[in-house]
Amino acid sequence: MLEFWACFVPLFVAVDAVGVLPLFLGFTRGMGRREMAPLIFKSVLSATLVAGAFVLFGTELLVMLGITVDDFMVAGGAVLFVIALSDLVSLGGVREPVSPGDLGVVPLGIPLIAGPAVLTTAMLQRELHGVAMTLAALAANTALAGAVFSAAGPLNRVLGVTGAKIVSKIANLLLAAIAVMLIRRGVAGFLGMG
Repeated sequence: MLEFWACFVPLFVAVDAVGVLPLFLGFTRGMGRREMAPLIFKSVLSATLVAGAFVLFGTELLVMLGITVDDFMVAGGAVLFVIALSDLVSLGGVREPVSPGDLGVVPLGIPLIAGPAVLTTAMLQRELHGVAMTLAALAANTALAGAVFSAAGPLNRVLGVTGAKIVSKIANLLLAAIAVMLIRRGVAGFLGMG
């Protein structure tokens, strides 16, 4: 059970469902519960399938490209750090309007639920905890994201815009720390200390 949580937590931080909640609310403004239910299902399904494919075949792709796990840890850690840092210091931006029919897969499923941070984290968790544990933690996290989106109205009232931003910033700070840990492990692997 402890290993599951060790795998679940980095993916939880990478998914950042509560941090994505304000974006979800913005994209779905004016939609009723009946319209949102299939949208949430589609977003969770697409995110799970894409990230699951990365868990199953990502390592093989690395081998084909001649990339070691240590290389990927350093590169993945650097990418996660940049993503976390950009989210930590961002002041928000202007989004292009998205068709309601496209919302479930893009941008909600990919890249908001299963973005670069989740894909990188999922591949790295496979190396640390194995395929089955990573797929279970990934499925739990995407289902949790769906639950957060389903409870968007009450959660938004409890957290408010400021509360959601605070939770997102804390999650990104933890993601930055995880990124540094991955870089440290990758470098230790290069030096034969891992």
